[in-house]
Amino acid sequence: MTPLHKVLKNRDTSINPIWIMRQAGRYLPEFREIRKKNPDFIKLCLNEKLSSEITLQPLKRFDLDAAIIFSDILMLPYGLNQKVEFKKNFGPLLGDLDLNEISKLDEVDFVEKVYPVYKAINLVSNHELTNSKSTIGFVGAPWTLLVYMINKQSPKLKLKEDFFSDEFLINRILIALERFLKLHIKNQVENGAEVIQIFDSWAGLLEEKDLPNFVYIPTLNLVEYTKTLNVPVICFPRGIKNYKNYCEIVKPDGVCIDYEVDPLNIIKDINIPVQGGMDPKVLLSDKENIKNQAKKYLDIFKDHPYIFNLGHGILPETNPEMMDYLVKFVKDYK
Repeated sequence: MTPLHKVLKNRDTSINPIWIMRQAGRYLPEFREIRKKNPDFIKLCLNEKLSSEITLQPLKRFDLDAAIIFSDILMLPYGLNQKVEFKKNFGPLLGDLDLNEISKLDEVDFVEKVYPVYKAINLVSNHELTNSKSTIGFVGAPWTLLVYMINKQSPKLKLKEDFFSDEFLINRILIALERFLKLHIKNQVENGAEVIQIFDSWAGLLEEKDLPNFVYIPTLNLVEYTKTLNVPVICFPRGIKNYKNYCEIVKPDGVCIDYEVDPLNIIKDINIPVQGGMDPKVLLSDKENIKNQAKKYLDIFKDHPYIFNLGHGILPETNPEMMDYLVKFVKDYK
């Protein structure tokens, strides 16, 4: 049983496994070398040889407990035939939505479009570097994908004015998303993903009254489905205020907290395994600060099943030496 499974399934408090969101990527010089030669991000995600190599890069450097597949939550709208591109210094740009296209799409077409993602997971999960580690697959939560598909770009701080105006459109997209997200999860698991993480990056944009329809119920359906595949599922509802409600309704195996959340409140309210929390900016400071901040989380959760992670993805300007220091500190901490 891998360290992540011990925490998520057995609620083991004697270990603190560590992996880091976006550990495969922009802060590593060896990744930047590959990226320079492969400017098209979607094509890079769909190159199973390179994406599996990128996934394994951090495991060659650091004693991490999991590999998370190098991919993107927007592979889902891409698989649904919505145009997706990544513009330098801007982020994702999506094309117009065509409901007819989406409703005509069958599962074989979808799988064919994103198949290299599953092949990459297979390569990673069968690699000697992941022998005693978990391979993590992931999806975007329905709400977050809906935001990108309708907004057509990152909402940053707010949704476009008429976001909720077309209820028919929203409902049709949510139905399609549930169907194809389940398929995407199933294929990742069948190819060796042993943990699934659901990223709800824009959950914090919603008012409390809208959470049941857009976050709780759609995510619960995915969580229940993933559990039928006998794979633990971690949810990351970034920006929500009430983690207690979320965990009681959605019932993930573990919950990832962002860096704006007070871990002392979480320990009072949440009885399931917790992951994450530390501000990624801490890794831009010095070793003393990294040690103190990491120790804070390890101490607060010392009697609670806990997976060490950041409260968001590692920043591109992070020095890999600081990452190395953090991983060793967490591993050695008693």
